[in-house]
Amino acid sequence: MDRIDALKIFIRVTELKSFSRAAEDLALPRATVSAAVAQLEAALGTRLLQRTTRKLSLTEDGSSILERTHTLLDEFEALHHQFRANSAPLNGKLNVDLPSRIARRIVIPALPQFLANHPELNITLGADDRIVDLVEDGVDCAIRVGALSESSLVAKPLGMVEMINCASPDYLQVNAKLENLDDLASHRAIHYGSKRSGNLNTTETNWQYVDSDGSEKTVTIPCRISVHTVETYIASAVAGLGLIQVPAFDVSDLLKNGKLTEVMPHWRPAPMPVHALYPHRKHLSPRVRVFLEWVESLINEKVRF
Repeated sequence: MDRIDALKIFIRVTELKSFSRAAEDLALPRATVSAAVAQLEAALGTRLLQRTTRKLSLTEDGSSILERTHTLLDEFEALHHQFRANSAPLNGKLNVDLPSRIARRIVIPALPQFLANHPELNITLGADDRIVDLVEDGVDCAIRVGALSESSLVAKPLGMVEMINCASPDYLQVNAKLENLDDLASHRAIHYGSKRSGNLNTTETNWQYVDSDGSEKTVTIPCRISVHTVETYIASAVAGLGLIQVPAFDVSDLLKNGKLTEVMPHWRPAPMPVHALYPHRKHLSPRVRVFLEWVESLINEKVRF
């Protein structure tokens, strides 16, 4: 095994903190992974990892070498692709994670043509509303909608998604008029939360809007149902359970067929940012770069801003 491959194995072992998990992730025998790290230690003349039956951790030398290894592999990747023609075919495996609705409504319908354009590329596509750990789960890049939390990941802005307020005709028929902000007190919304944050058990939710002066404001209104997936959130509105605030592209078909109606168009929420996230590297692999450029073009084409 050459040194570059051994360094890549060493990095994955440190990311997953396990020889067995790294071997499974890399589709290699565990003995091969252990031998690669042992060969590196022998070549460098120092121990890189402290191994016990219950814990795997970097030594002081291991931490120093890991930092330099990232830089070395970044430079090697840049050198490798500098002399390849721009038309060189993409190959290998790409692991991406998308919000479920963006995957279902925007990316997957266009994916056959993308794969036809890159016949040597294989994609693993995660599509749910659960936040994943890109490094631990071996994800090359992810698309996220909304405000980002602090992290060491690189965030590339892809655009803004227009938000609207919606309700079903059945809900509007049996409830009080809804023409201005004061009317919200007589209505209920569907609460969207997450199991991770523990904010599902609530009887009220925040309703956000942009005021006439351009400032973003929030009012609290009652709710009787809380959900933690976008599919259930939209389905609850269609069933007449309350008001929702949702990306316009996500309910365009429901607006056209009359299952949902836009309400309070003068008090829409602020647009939500869309970002691509990927682990910090000086140079993006061609697979990730081309995929993100393609997704960005889809968002600009399919999503109103």
